[in-house]
Amino acid sequence: MSRDKLIELARTHLHHAVNGTVPLAETVVEIPVQNYFNKDRWKAEMELIFGRVPLVLGFSSELQKSGDYKAMEVCGVPLILVRNREGSVGAFVNMCSHRGAQILDEGKGRARSFSCPYHAWTYNLAGDLVAILDEQEFGEVDTSCLGLTPLNVEERVGIIWGSITPNTDLHLNEFLAGYDEYLESHDFANCHLVGQQTIEGPNWKVAYDGYLDFYHLPILHKDTFGPEYNNKSIFNNWGPHQRVQAPDHRLLDLVDIPEEEWSHTKLVSGVWTIFPHISIASFEAGGHIYMVSQLFPGADPDTSVTHQNFLATFEPNSEQKEEIARTMEFLRYVVAEEDYFTGNRIQKTVKTGAKSHFYFGRNEEGGQRFHRWTDALLEAQSDEDLLLLYKKGVG
Repeated sequence: MSRDKLIELARTHLHHAVNGTVPLAETVVEIPVQNYFNKDRWKAEMELIFGRVPLVLGFSSELQKSGDYKAMEVCGVPLILVRNREGSVGAFVNMCSHRGAQILDEGKGRARSFSCPYHAWTYNLAGDLVAILDEQEFGEVDTSCLGLTPLNVEERVGIIWGSITPNTDLHLNEFLAGYDEYLESHDFANCHLVGQQTIEGPNWKVAYDGYLDFYHLPILHKDTFGPEYNNKSIFNNWGPHQRVQAPDHRLLDLVDIPEEEWSHTKLVSGVWTIFPHISIASFEAGGHIYMVSQLFPGADPDTSVTHQNFLATFEPNSEQKEEIARTMEFLRYVVAEEDYFTGNRIQKTVKTGAKSHFYFGRNEEGGQRFHRWTDALLEAQSDEDLLLLYKKGVG
């Protein structure tokens, strides 16, 4: 994308930092606490949000060569991502057409074909059924109808986007609302995946609220990185996707530097979120790295699972790998022992009946917008409703 667009954002944010101002939402918003634990609502979120919208399932750097695959479970759906012989990425439900066995264990690898561990039915990288064990004795079936069930996926800006529901259109252009132009500036397509780790947490919305919240940084994180931040936030949005940045000393460092010399690292700083489950934050660890957090709902309304993916803009040497490992452990601690520790305690209080609503202040516009989009998606029943919502937005 044009560097000019990033500079335009930075220029606006710098103006606020210099003048000590922040944009504010029109009013305080109340969110019912039952939204964080009600089972019927949670089931609707699984079907109408996570079952319909494009999700970030992986990264181009995870599937570099033909035959590279990734087997994972998302919201109860076991799936396979694989780069085929033509170089594109396909996705399938991880389920044999014979008797439903999962073909691959969760994890990554490289294969020429996939053989079911139950009865050895075999599929090629395109998902076609190519061999049946003892085919003559088994009996006649139409193998052309018995391939793996495909899922719609698209590879764009170094990210693998997809649906976990068969026969679901992605509508990716409408969903992204131009945000992919900004994501492209992160250059994920040329990044190196240098680490991954998984953390369990509270209800997915309790967890996601935190990614959009700088208000808590100097307080909850007072013993780690919090003192480096103020509690102010500037939000930009593209459809349901948002970027939040603090108007603090990091921005003020740009005051005496000509715009043409503003570093790319500064221009992509802050937290970039992809609705409904991605947070992208930047760090220095032997060089510039991104932590891309994939947040998925757990097996019930009270739980979630977050995969932290670390992508480096450089190929690290042994010394840099050690620094990245230290950074990963620090960020695991911050999220698990500070953010999600607090979130799990919140998950207990919401069910006490002591309070009926949470409050999102005028300085918490990002959280307000996130919940407006969540509510709107639950109301959009048809595919036409969904497309109209993407095009009109919720404000």
